[in-house]
Amino acid sequence: MSFSLRQLRHFICIAEHQNISSAARELFLSQPALSTSIVQLEEELGLQLLIRHHARGVSLTPAGNTFLAQARSLVAHAEEVASTGRALGESAQGILEVGCFWTLSPFFLPGLLVLARERHPELEIKVSEGPLNELQKLLHNGNIEMALLYDIDLDPTLARLPLATVKPHVLLPASHPMANRASLSLKSLRDEPFILLDLPHSRDYFLGFFGKLGFQPRVRHRSQSFELVRGLVASGEGYGILNLQPASQQTYDGGKVKCLPIRERMPSLSVVLGHPAGLRQTGRAQAFMRCCQEYFKTTAQSQSV
Repeated sequence: MSFSLRQLRHFICIAEHQNISSAARELFLSQPALSTSIVQLEEELGLQLLIRHHARGVSLTPAGNTFLAQARSLVAHAEEVASTGRALGESAQGILEVGCFWTLSPFFLPGLLVLARERHPELEIKVSEGPLNELQKLLHNGNIEMALLYDIDLDPTLARLPLATVKPHVLLPASHPMANRASLSLKSLRDEPFILLDLPHSRDYFLGFFGKLGFQPRVRHRSQSFELVRGLVASGEGYGILNLQPASQQTYDGGKVKCLPIRERMPSLSVVLGHPAGLRQTGRAQAFMRCCQEYFKTTAQSQSV
């Protein structure tokens, strides 16, 4: 089937006016353009729909009369489908696919998802966690509509909604001689082993601190696990640098760490909601964006953001 809804509307309008010139004026088309549209429709169907009476206008053939009812039904159904689609696009219901950078998930998703369910109980949010490169690929492929990310090495084709800024801090064992200081210079730790959160992009961010100070850290352990870094620090294996602070200083295995501000001025990280630029946001996505703004304006402040 290669005829269009536009051609069906043309045919219906001619049938109602029984005159091609009058129908052309209503449709804002030239008479030849409308005549060509109907001829092409007849050729596609293999039917003659109209009898041309020249000066007396047109009338429907028996086949045209039968087809008119079907055409009206088809156009009405198409308009109903379009109306339903627009309503779904504007409403905050249905399934919303979002992504989240894996170290951000345990800090922000529990409270954020609870808030979203309270505000929009008919909205079902499905979350994909992963590293930056994987989440950006999901965004570009349309598998997710938006993602909670750090604004570090993001694809320039992604739009960003800033949500929070997180400062880096030094992580020490609670028993460390310098653990009770108000702040700490990284230079005072240059001879101590370092535990690196070894994630793509984050790795360069943390190691860049030392380049600014003119020395390289003595990396003893590398890990892609936020909690393993904390556990190794608590066990006395070295110090770490992280941006997010859990509510508890206790690690999974019962050890304790202390978080201290870095005395030197080091770059903070922005937490953003990323989505493809230029893509019209659905009602579901807009609702989630509002929830993110509300959550980070209130609840996130109590989590050292």
